[in-house]
Amino acid sequence: MTIRVPLDRLPDETHARHGFLRDYFCDRDARATARSGAWELELYWPDEPERHVDPALDTHLRPWGVSLGEMAQAVRQTGRVTTALYDTWTLVSWSHWFATGEGSPDAPLIILHVDDHRDLMPPRLFETESGWRDPFTNQPFDIRDPATVLTALQSGSVGMGSFLTPVLHHYRQAEVRHLCQPPKVTETQRFEVIPDTTVDHLIEPGALRPAITLRPQSSAGGPHSYLLTPDIDEWLADLGDGPILLHIDMDYFNNRFDGDGDWRDRPEVLDPDRAEVMARIRAVASALSERALLPRIVDGVVAYSPGFFPSEFWEEADATLRATLGELYEEAL
Repeated sequence: MTIRVPLDRLPDETHARHGFLRDYFCDRDARATARSGAWELELYWPDEPERHVDPALDTHLRPWGVSLGEMAQAVRQTGRVTTALYDTWTLVSWSHWFATGEGSPDAPLIILHVDDHRDLMPPRLFETESGWRDPFTNQPFDIRDPATVLTALQSGSVGMGSFLTPVLHHYRQAEVRHLCQPPKVTETQRFEVIPDTTVDHLIEPGALRPAITLRPQSSAGGPHSYLLTPDIDEWLADLGDGPILLHIDMDYFNNRFDGDGDWRDRPEVLDPDRAEVMARIRAVASALSERALLPRIVDGVVAYSPGFFPSEFWEEADATLRATLGELYEEAL
């Protein structure tokens, strides 16, 4: 995919331009070539080993049957669980449930978010009078239409760090419970969720993109609230009524790399050993099971996040999840 933007929208200096494009496109990479008075941006899924950080990645991708540049397409579905490498598939999977109409935007909805990141960045979607538009395909985007969500994943307009934002724009009664470990989160925090917009500054300067503002609050939860905590008991305390959507990004359990090529030099890192990772998986699963929450989960997604969660743990982690959350993996009769 190639798009053109005027020369003055990108820095002239190579490293500054590269950083700008990485910040803007996030999951996808962009090669910028000056041609005929404009920048031509060639968008592609990154396929260079150094871009993905994890030195063992090639070995552990083999069972998935994909290359580095194909990881965004790797997905499997069993029972109520979608398993993928990129967690943008969370929105694709949930959109199939949204499409059933069972979850009204005015009804309670619980989102259990297990992750080392918030995933509330602004997606590259633009506001129109009739809804949101994918600027790369010029097609409408509707989270209740799985085909448009899949197209947005493939184009890169919605990515790993931004898939929750459209959900909270549409389901304004949603309550998010986010479980996160130190060093990123060391105490429980509570917020009000405020759907917002931000202004685009590259493809269509001035166009409005969906954003989420989190305003600190002292209340315990409920509709349009966001609880961020390292404590499993606090995560599930006083959980309200309504269907549950589950998202598990495996970098919650170990985020050794955090997508950072300089990960070895970071002073603080979430890098527990194999035994501790598996014990933590069992602890999270037990908490859900003991509170009889598994039957309420209408859709769940597990994402392995290459370049964040070490690939050496993928196989055993998958087996541990299936053993401890077996009910979710059971095919409907």
